[in-house]
Amino acid sequence: MKGLIEQMAKALVDKPEEVSVAEVAGERTTVYELKVAMSDLGKVIGKQGKTARAMRSILGAAGAKLGKHCVLEILE
Repeated sequence: MKGLIEQMAKALVDKPEEVSVAEVAGERTTVYELKVAMSDLGKVIGKQGKTARAMRSILGAAGAKLGKHCVLEILE
């Protein structure tokens, strides 16, 4: 899952070397924290949050297939 998020984010940004994903595992939910360069933040979020929403949908579907609840947080 971590690799999936990282691959999607790197395809969107201008500075792929600054993309990092941290995984915070809980009992029932896993939170993935995505950090990108400040100049690339808008590209990851997209207009009206559509790109971020799409990434969260893909993550949710992949997590459901594995029987996990996954949450994506985009950090500044």
